[in-house]
Amino acid sequence: MAESDNVVTVTDSNFSEEIESSGGLAMVDFWAEWCGPCRIVGPVVSEIADEWAEKGLKVAKLDVDTNQATASRFGIRTIPSILFFKDGQHVDTVIGAQAKPMLEGKIQEHIAQE
Repeated sequence: MAESDNVVTVTDSNFSEEIESSGGLAMVDFWAEWCGPCRIVGPVVSEIADEWAEKGLKVAKLDVDTNQATASRFGIRTIPSILFFKDGQHVDTVIGAQAKPMLEGKIQEHIAQE
């Protein structure tokens, strides 16, 4: 799956620095290589990263298989799970493969609150 240059890979070791210490809105895709629905939502996440980069949205992906501490910390039981962070605070969660308009609606909802 082709990754966008605008998607940051986050891990247990850099999650705090990349997401919790950053300002603005961040969207983190919790996924795994073997997950079919994750492969469906992956290109959508990349498209959103490209289209929203200039509007200040940070988009990241975290592989739950290799970063179990962070996945556990946020109670990830189902993947894909997309978590939204505003100024480093977890503010919203979307579970399952969702369509692009739904995810963009969540982004607009949280950006409008800035």
